[in-house]
Amino acid sequence: MMGKSRGVQGVVLLSLALLASCAAKKQTVQGPPVFFPPAPGLPRIQYLTSLAGSKDVETQSAFNRFVVGQKQEVKLDKPYGIAIHDGKIYVCDTNATVVVFDLKLKMYGDLVGAVGPGKLLQPTNVSIEADGTKYVSDPGRGQVVAFDANDAYLRAYGEPGPWRPVDAVGFEDRLYVADVPNHVVKVFDKATGALVKSIGDKGEPDQRLDRPTNLAFDPEGYLYVTDFGRFQVVKYDRDGHFVSALGQPGDGPGQFARPKGIAVDRQHRLYAVDASFNNVQIFDKSGRVLMYFGEGGEAPGSLLLPAKVTIDYDDLSYFREYVASGFVPEYLILVTNQLGPRSVTVLAFGHEKGKTYPSDDDLLRRIEEEKRKALEAAPKASPPP
Repeated sequence: MMGKSRGVQGVVLLSLALLASCAAKKQTVQGPPVFFPPAPGLPRIQYLTSLAGSKDVETQSAFNRFVVGQKQEVKLDKPYGIAIHDGKIYVCDTNATVVVFDLKLKMYGDLVGAVGPGKLLQPTNVSIEADGTKYVSDPGRGQVVAFDANDAYLRAYGEPGPWRPVDAVGFEDRLYVADVPNHVVKVFDKATGALVKSIGDKGEPDQRLDRPTNLAFDPEGYLYVTDFGRFQVVKYDRDGHFVSALGQPGDGPGQFARPKGIAVDRQHRLYAVDASFNNVQIFDKSGRVLMYFGEGGEAPGSLLLPAKVTIDYDDLSYFREYVASGFVPEYLILVTNQLGPRSVTVLAFGHEKGKTYPSDDDLLRRIEEEKRKALEAAPKASPPP
């Protein structure tokens, strides 16, 4: 009887092992690829996948489920800021803490250093430098909290008080922080934490900030500031001198209703989120709109109350299984959504293999020509009697 019992156990364990193996090899079911612009336009951006919680990165074998039961899924609640570095996606869950999707280890969990002196109250934005240093803007705590490459607490910038730090990005030896109620970007010395100066409170009225909310630097060191009150993105040099502003209130291309997160790629293209339009507009270096992607909804490629966008050139390998045949990805685009099941939308900017694409200048000329033809074709208003 004992031998028979062991034989049955062996069969059960072998069956569970086979189930676990099948589960590990199971591929994510994908529908037809979603491109922007849609056909017949030449594809520039492909929707790859989305993330919402622990089940999107963690795997549980059949044997583990048999022993401990089905693992409960943990999901993001209200994401805003996002950054990616060395195979880890960091998402600011504004009602909780910073959550980490570890693509290497296939794990999901809270930022380990966000306890004790590193505890977060309302993490809104996160940025990561090349060495792995992270800056988390926490308006609830009234500080910007820095963590090292291993996610351990380093230090905090600023003191709780009459300011509201909502975004922070580092450049060289300075930390630039958007302060909404004081209508400025505050600049701190990274090493000492001392306040060096403020940007956006000098010059002519049209050169000043109203409600700065999101920040980004381009490869040349120019600072871009989303100004929710101006319905614009304002450009300064790193010393705080006004350069230009792009956008205006409205619902057409190049206009904004609720501008939020911004990012700049290596070709100086500016990506700007608009939560009202549920899309991301892309501008060239001169501030001319090139295209947009996204629309309201929960379907693949759609955005729903988007908040932040980030660009990444180093972690494409984790998402190559989703890339359509014939499409050559160049870098990743990640966008957070505060509503709907797709908390993090993952896309790739690239091109179709073997196709010739117009330059940005050619594309802009075509857009202007299409606008001219549309105006000419529009019915003329009758003169008043």
